[in-house]
Amino acid sequence: MRVAIIKYNSGNVRSVLYALERLGIEAELTDDWEKIKGAEKVIFPGQGEASSAMRYLKERKLDQLIKELKQPFFGICLGQQLLCEHSEENDTTCLGIFPVKVRKFPPIDKVPHVGWNNLENLKSPLLEGLDEEAFVYYVHSYYAELSPFTIASTHYMDNFSALLHRDNFYAMQAHPEKSGLTGEIILRNFLNLK
Repeated sequence: MRVAIIKYNSGNVRSVLYALERLGIEAELTDDWEKIKGAEKVIFPGQGEASSAMRYLKERKLDQLIKELKQPFFGICLGQQLLCEHSEENDTTCLGIFPVKVRKFPPIDKVPHVGWNNLENLKSPLLEGLDEEAFVYYVHSYYAELSPFTIASTHYMDNFSALLHRDNFYAMQAHPEKSGLTGEIILRNFLNLK
């Protein structure tokens, strides 16, 4: 299976590569249009800052490419946020795949949200095999609001979209590559999507 991981000047990409290796998948980290278009699955992970990440994508016209892709596509952490319409992080216009706003958690001593939290209201084949209350690992200060595209939620100060789905696009705020068996199940389910 050909899996492309989009290279766009963000952190945490290597841990996703290693998680896929554990599942027997050798993915390619690339910003090459043809390799991304030719992949059977595309993963868009990352940690970093929204406006600089969007700038990198636009410089390489990857923002246009992502919107044209038809194969299963999985955004992780910053990758989920960038698939939304707008982020409060430096007032950033994002890709707009999901018509959802990304908000900052209130500035109190509980930001960022770091650690294990559970998934609730699971509604997707991507989450098949998981029990309600399955735990995943988070590191973030911004979150996607609840919307009709929410396929799982998490509560941290308020309810937010833990996972989103629209057409061939899936996205997850937590880190499946750092979420033990739960994350492995989610990654495996994504790889098995038709």
